[in-house]
Amino acid sequence: MHYPVWKYFLILLVLVISTLYALPNLYPDQPAVQISGAKAGAVLTSSVEADAKAALQAAGVPVSGSQSSPQTVLLRFNNSEQQLRAQEVLQGRLGNQYTVAPNLAPNTPAWLRSINAKPMKLGLDLRGGVHFLLEVDMNKAMAQRLETAAFDVRKALRSGKLPFVSVNQVSNGLDIRFASTADRDNAAGMLRRQFADFNQQALAAPDGAAIMVLRYTPERLNEISRNAVDQNISTLRNRINELGVAEAVVQTQGANRIVVDLPGVQDTAAAKRVIGRTANLDMRLVSDQSGEYEQRAAAGTFKLGDPVPAGTEAFAFERLDSGQVILLNRQRIVSGERIQDANVGFDQQTRSPQVE
Repeated sequence: MHYPVWKYFLILLVLVISTLYALPNLYPDQPAVQISGAKAGAVLTSSVEADAKAALQAAGVPVSGSQSSPQTVLLRFNNSEQQLRAQEVLQGRLGNQYTVAPNLAPNTPAWLRSINAKPMKLGLDLRGGVHFLLEVDMNKAMAQRLETAAFDVRKALRSGKLPFVSVNQVSNGLDIRFASTADRDNAAGMLRRQFADFNQQALAAPDGAAIMVLRYTPERLNEISRNAVDQNISTLRNRINELGVAEAVVQTQGANRIVVDLPGVQDTAAAKRVIGRTANLDMRLVSDQSGEYEQRAAAGTFKLGDPVPAGTEAFAFERLDSGQVILLNRQRIVSGERIQDANVGFDQQTRSPQVE
């Protein structure tokens, strides 16, 4: 059988391109050690890479190559023995301020990377790695929402000069106690307008008091659950970038579980430490008594863990090892779930950067 010449050239072209883009699979990943900051978002200076190389040179561990970015330093080695020895040396040299994790670095030549040729992605079954199944703590997420809602309800009732006895958290809602049925009925309209996310239920107490129970609507409960999972997925992806895993899989499983697959990661403990960090964003007022405790900390008569006034909490200032402390009120002004967006702006008077 005979075909037009252009078909033969087309088949040849497809074979050449296919072979070219299959070549990266002939270059196996190279053992490496990745250095990143122990805190999320930490920026590494050039001195960290120089200090690491000096420590390895003194220990007689040759480095075959390196590459760096503002958040990570990747050091390559010829074999796994050198990789494990380097990890041990660097952990002793750099201390707890940095995460030193063994990894596998791609070894594709630069000319192949320039045409975007990459090796085939291998899963855990072919490449090995770490598999995590995480569960979002919905009870804690709900408790934080209700704590903020309780504060808002108290503030709204006081602003409207509507008398009440107490506001307490219950399952998926708030229990508001009033001295009389009339007080409860007067507050019902305002609560319905300002807190539309809740359904109202009027109850009578044995002592003659009147109770209003506010419970989240089913739609709001589903929204809170989705937001909690989405926020955790976003946080996990940012943390996985610290480990340098390019083929990670982060996806939901069921209503409140998240599956994380990290192919090629060899240090399970380091991966668990980075991924399992707890992160909450709270904004609080500095306590009026903070200055006194800052002076005591500078004088060495106060340290974290010592008793503090009721309603306050002591934190390390700037760095955990700085010895400086700051005293904050326990009552949160704003928590993370209230923030919808953040951008970099400039102060109109000083023209200095600020967070908006």
